[in-house]
Amino acid sequence: MKVFQNVQDIGNLQDALKEALEVKRNRFAYQHLGKNKTLLMVFFNNSLRTRLSTQKAAMNLGMNVIVLDVNAGAWKLETERGVIMDGDKSEHLLEAIPVMGSYCDLIGVRSFARFENRDDDYNEAILQQFVKYSGKPVFFMESATVHPLQSFADLITIEEYKEIPRPKVVMTWAPHPKALPQAVPNSFAQWMNAADVDFVITHPEGYELDSKFVGNARIEYDQMAAMEGADFVYAKNWSCPGVSRPEDYGKVLGDYHDYLDWTVSERQMAVTRDAHFMHCLPVRRNMIVTDEVIEGPRSLVIPEAANREISAEVVIKRFLEEM
Repeated sequence: MKVFQNVQDIGNLQDALKEALEVKRNRFAYQHLGKNKTLLMVFFNNSLRTRLSTQKAAMNLGMNVIVLDVNAGAWKLETERGVIMDGDKSEHLLEAIPVMGSYCDLIGVRSFARFENRDDDYNEAILQQFVKYSGKPVFFMESATVHPLQSFADLITIEEYKEIPRPKVVMTWAPHPKALPQAVPNSFAQWMNAADVDFVITHPEGYELDSKFVGNARIEYDQMAAMEGADFVYAKNWSCPGVSRPEDYGKVLGDYHDYLDWTVSERQMAVTRDAHFMHCLPVRRNMIVTDEVIEGPRSLVIPEAANREISAEVVIKRFLEEM
């Protein structure tokens, strides 16, 4: 494995889940793999769970860890080719990336969608430069379009808490005052399509995700109809993906106050099969989900976040095993 970006990169999903549960039982069993190896974590955007869980996972494996916050202490980086660099950016990514690669054995990068150009975002312009020029294996710690470490952790959590062999999993859009990327819902859809679940996506019209991520998922525009009989409810906001109208890419359509009935509350959960509630965090309470639901006995947001350490450790372990 040279790149970890999509569900296909992990190989056989059942084998990966089995390995995750083994790692969770003894997360310090593979420290020999990381001895004298260095992980560089590059953050273009803020992070809490990704930063802490990935660093902890690498330490579990015996690695040295370097964390670079690009916007706090590093030179401002130019990312575009052909630019006359007479502004406030002192270094180009094309020099910075191979320099970074010279100091480490493995690189994790986090860079969100910019919402300036849909093609640039969906072609992963920033992350693909790391893949091309670093000379080292690269894994995505959330990019413009995907968040595979989160979705792997989500799937581990579902595997641990499912009560029937093939549960119904519903991913529901929920309102938010800001325009958020599609990375988490894209990846969640991708990983659920690869898993043995009954997967439904529900959202208002205009928020259709790219078909390459939606796959064979069932789309339901009536949230309450989608929720019926659900075993897991995964709530997440995303801005307009601009599939049919590229000019709307990255926008919040209409006034979010008009969509507050999409907030996951006891009303929605009442029609489920006593579903577990999931969210990647951070979450805006009483926008995405009510206090009663997120604090309820079927909420999995904390175990789900804890499993971020496990998903990261399995991925890093596999990179190390191939070095």
